[in-house]
Amino acid sequence: MQRAGKGRTPRRPKKPSNIEKDPVGVYCRIRPLGGEDEECCVEMISRSTIQLHAPDGLKANRNGEYKETQYCFKKVFGIKTTQIELFEDVAKPLIEDLIHCKNGLLFTYGVTGSGKTYTMTGSPGEGGLLPRSLDMLFNSIGPFQAKRFVFKPDEKNGIEVQNQVDALLERQKRDNQQSVPRTPSSRQRPDPEFADMINPDQACKFEGVDEDCCYSVFVSYIEIYNNYIYDLLEDAPFDPVRPKWLDGNTPVWNKEFMPPQSKILREDQNHNMYVAGCTEVEVKSTEEAFEVFWKGQKKRRIANTELNRESSRSHSVFTVKLAQAPLDADGDHILQDKSQVNVSQLCLVDLAGSERTSRTRAEGSRLREAGNINQSLMTLRTCMEVLRENQMCGTNRMVPYRDSKVTHLFKNYFDGEGKVRMVVCVNPKAEDYEETLLVMRFAEMTQEVEVARPVDRPICGLTPGRRQRNQAFKDELSRRLEERGGPVNGDPVQLNQLIESLPPLPPCELSDPSDDQTLPRLMEVLERRYRIRQKMTEQFNQTANNMKYTLQQFESQFSSKENVLHDQRSKLGEKDKVIANQRTEIERLEKKSKTLEYKIDILQKTTEMYEQDKRSLQQELEGREQRLQKELAERRRMEQRMQGMVTDTKLKWERECERRVNAKQLELQNKLWVKDEKLKQLKAIVTENGGASGGPAEPPRKPERPSRERDRNIAEKRSASPTPLSTIPPVHPMHRRSHSAGGEKWVDHKPASNLDLDTVMQPIIPNAIKVSTPNEKALSKCHKYVLRHQELASDGEIETKLIKGNVFKTRGGGQAVEFTDIETLKQEDPTAPSRKRRSGSREGPAQTDDIENRPPVANISSSHGYQKRRRP
Repeated sequence: MQRAGKGRTPRRPKKPSNIEKDPVGVYCRIRPLGGEDEECCVEMISRSTIQLHAPDGLKANRNGEYKETQYCFKKVFGIKTTQIELFEDVAKPLIEDLIHCKNGLLFTYGVTGSGKTYTMTGSPGEGGLLPRSLDMLFNSIGPFQAKRFVFKPDEKNGIEVQNQVDALLERQKRDNQQSVPRTPSSRQRPDPEFADMINPDQACKFEGVDEDCCYSVFVSYIEIYNNYIYDLLEDAPFDPVRPKWLDGNTPVWNKEFMPPQSKILREDQNHNMYVAGCTEVEVKSTEEAFEVFWKGQKKRRIANTELNRESSRSHSVFTVKLAQAPLDADGDHILQDKSQVNVSQLCLVDLAGSERTSRTRAEGSRLREAGNINQSLMTLRTCMEVLRENQMCGTNRMVPYRDSKVTHLFKNYFDGEGKVRMVVCVNPKAEDYEETLLVMRFAEMTQEVEVARPVDRPICGLTPGRRQRNQAFKDELSRRLEERGGPVNGDPVQLNQLIESLPPLPPCELSDPSDDQTLPRLMEVLERRYRIRQKMTEQFNQTANNMKYTLQQFESQFSSKENVLHDQRSKLGEKDKVIANQRTEIERLEKKSKTLEYKIDILQKTTEMYEQDKRSLQQELEGREQRLQKELAERRRMEQRMQGMVTDTKLKWERECERRVNAKQLELQNKLWVKDEKLKQLKAIVTENGGASGGPAEPPRKPERPSRERDRNIAEKRSASPTPLSTIPPVHPMHRRSHSAGGEKWVDHKPASNLDLDTVMQPIIPNAIKVSTPNEKALSKCHKYVLRHQELASDGEIETKLIKGNVFKTRGGGQAVEFTDIETLKQEDPTAPSRKRRSGSREGPAQTDDIENRPPVANISSSHGYQKRRRP
C-alpha cells in the first residue's frame, strides 16, 4: 500500500517479532500431455499432493530401485481444471485485497513449455488469470470511477489529486490530440484474440467496494531481458522483434529508429522499489486495459526453440495500480488531501521457463538469453533459501536481492508489503522429469517462507454513506422542484408567465419637455413591480427556509438511522471477526491435519522402508545361518579328518617308540652280553690261574650271541616306511628352571582343595598375589596368571599341573586370560619299579630325574611314561 507523507520519511523500523505472518501460497497446475502415447511421470494423488515417477531408462539409485517422491501444495489443479476454477482459488482473493488497499504478487514458475503463459494470459474463450483479474476489478469499481486525469502519477511512484479545472484542461488537451486525423490501423479495432476472452456468464464482481471513494486504475507493462528492464508501453518506432533494415541488409542507424533504452530501479520515499520512467496508462474499462496489454505483448521477446515454438525469452511484469481517495463531507467531490490517497498494486509476473541448452541446442543470442534466465531463477531460489534459513534458524543473513533485477524489484513483497502467491506449472512428460524434480524442490522450499500479513488501511474520519446521501438529496430536490413547477431556469414558458404576472409598464414616450405625468406614472409602476418582486423574494426565501428546515429534519432522521445502521454494522463486524477467527482456527486445524497426514504418510513410508530393510536383513541372516551351518558341517568333517590323522599319527609314533624300545633293549642286551663275556673271560683267567696251580683246566666255552630272529620278526611287523631318527626334532635343554622365574607380577591361583606335596624343586614365584578364587581386582594388577591343578595319575600318584597364561584388557574394560603353557610336577618313589626302566640297574639312576626339571610343555601324554616336549 502506498502511503504519502510530508517530505522524506525516515527509514522503516524493524517489524516486531510478534507480527502475524502467512506462508507463500504455492499452487500446482498439471498440463495435459501432447499425445496419448507419451510417457507420464506425474500423478495427482489428492487435491493437494502429486507424485513423481522416474521414467523408464533413468539411472536407478544406489539400492537399484526407482525412488518415487511426493510433494504437497496448497492446492493441485489437474489436467481438466478450467481457467475460471483456477482464477477463483488463486487470483480472486488478490483482487479483493487490491480493492482493500493491499498489495499482491502473483507469478507463474516452471520449465519451458509447461503452460505458464497460457495460465497467465489464456486464449479466446478461455481467459487466463490476467484478463479475468482486470474484468473483476472493473466490474466492481465501474460505477465509482473518477473522471480521467483527476488522479495523476507524479513520476515518483506516487499519485496526486488534481482539481476539476486542471483535470478538465487535461481532458480537453487529450481530446484535441485525438481529433487530429491519423492513418487508420488495425489497432483501432478490438483485437480478435481478445474480443471474446471472457464469457459474460463467468464475469465476477466484488460486493465489498467502499462507495464513498473514487477509484482510478493505472497499468504498466515491462519485461526483464538479459537482466535489463525495458518498457513495453513506450512509444518508440523501433520494434525489438522486427528491427528495421535497409536494402542490402544494412542496419538503420538514424536517431528515428534508436533502440529502446533500459530502465533503472529506484526507491521511493516509502522505500518501495519501482521502475523509474516507466509508462503508466490510465484505463477506464476492461477492453481498454486489454488493448494496452496487447500493445505491450506484441513487443515482448519470444523465439522458437527445440522445446517450445513460442518460448518467452524474458520475464514479463504487468502491474495494475489502483488509486482511491474518499469523497468530501458533501459526497460530491474528491477530498483534496494527498495524505488521504491510498495506492495499492497487483503484479502479475510471467517468468521465463528454465531450460537446458543440451536439450534446446541454443546458440549465440539464444544461449546468452538462456544463461541469463537460468541465472535470475537461480538468484530467486537463493533468496528463498536465505529467507527460509533466517526465519527457521533465527539467523540474520543478508538476502541477495540485488543479484538480479527480478528479486530486486519484488523485495518489498517478501519483506511484508503484500501477499505472495506462485503457480507452479508442470509438464508431465518423461523428458522433463529431471527439470520438474528441481522445480518441485524449489516449490516445496518456497512454501516454508513466511511473509508478513499486510495491515488494513486507516479508516477515514468522515461519515459513511456520503455518496448515497448526496444522490438522495439531488433526487429529492429535483422531485420537489418538479412539484412546484420545476426549476426557474428550466422552462422558458414558466419564466414568461412569471414576467407577465407583474404590472404592465405605462407608455414612456415624452413629447413635451414640461411633461410631469409620464415619469411619475412610470416610477409608480416600477415601485409596484419592485414591491411585488420583494414579496416574491420574501416568499421564496420563506419557502427556501422551510425547505431547508425540512431537509435538516430529514438529515437528522437520516443521521439517526445511520447511527442505528452503524451500530448494526459494528455488531455485524464483531460477528464477522468471530467468524473470521473461527475460519482462521478451522484453517489452522486443517493445516495441522494436513501436516499430520503428511507426517503419517512419511511414517508409513518409513515403516515400509524399515519393513523392507527387516526383510532384507532376515534374508541376509538366513543366508549367513546357512553359510554358518555349512561351515560348521565342514568344520566337523575337518575335525573328524583331523582325529583320524591324529589317530594314525599316534599309532605310527607308538610303533616307532616300540621299535626304538626294542632297539634299546637289544643294545643293552648286547652290552650285557659283552660284559658277561668279559666276566667269563676274567673268570676263565682266574680259573686258569687256579688250574695252573691245581691241574689243567678246560678251555672256556664261548657264549652264544643272542639270536636276532626276534628283531627280524619285529622288523617284519613294522610299517613299510618308518620315520627315520634324523626327522625327530632335537630336544633343547633349557637352563632356566621355570617360566615363573621372570620379573613379571603373577596371580597365583591355588584352590583350597589342593594338597601340599613334598615334590622337590617347587616353583618359586616372588612377585605373586596368592588367591583361592580369582577376581578382577587381582587380575588388573598383574601381567601373568598361574593355576595349580591336581589330579590322580595312572600310577596312583598325585600329579600337579601348573597352567600358565597372559593377562590382557578387553574392549569392555574387563580382564581376560590367554593360556600359553602347562608344567607338570610329579612325585615318584625311586625304589619302586618304574616303567621307564626296562632292564639293567645301571640305567636306573639316570632316569630318576624329576620331571619338573624338564622344560614346560603345552600338551602332556602319559603313554609308556614319556612326555612330549614343547617345540622351541
